[in-house]
Amino acid sequence: MCRRFAETTGSQIEEEYVAAGLVRMEFRNVAFLGTESVLAAGAAQCANDQGMFWEYHDTLFDEQRGENSGRFSPNRLKRFAGDIGLEQQTFDECLDTGRHLQLVLDETEAAQDAGVNSTPWLFVNGETVKGAQPFDVFQQVIEEKLREARGPS
Repeated sequence: MCRRFAETTGSQIEEEYVAAGLVRMEFRNVAFLGTESVLAAGAAQCANDQGMFWEYHDTLFDEQRGENSGRFSPNRLKRFAGDIGLEQQTFDECLDTGRHLQLVLDETEAAQDAGVNSTPWLFVNGETVKGAQPFDVFQQVIEEKLREARGPS
């Protein structure tokens, strides 16, 4: 998920639909921007082990400075964990052992097999919406899918 989408349309979808219990959003790793994206995705999964995926996710977005710029080195990823209050030794061990590496690779491969080649890329009950589209684009698709789910009136 790209930063721009998360900060704009993504948060609107959360407020309008997820918070109301009308839709559920699932996050899947799509780490195809090189080694740092794979490391960062694995680190976010390590944070998830401690119930702080979204806090860590948000920190990664805040710390972005370009692809494979050295910003997401193992040492920096560990520092981010400490900064948000994760149990450091547990996080470090998870990252150092690559505990979630296979999950990240598997989800990335599945996304690529489904045709995903950029982020954000959302599937709304089988319909694809690519890119950081305005909220009204997603709203139209979501409302259509909600009508379909309710059935004929």
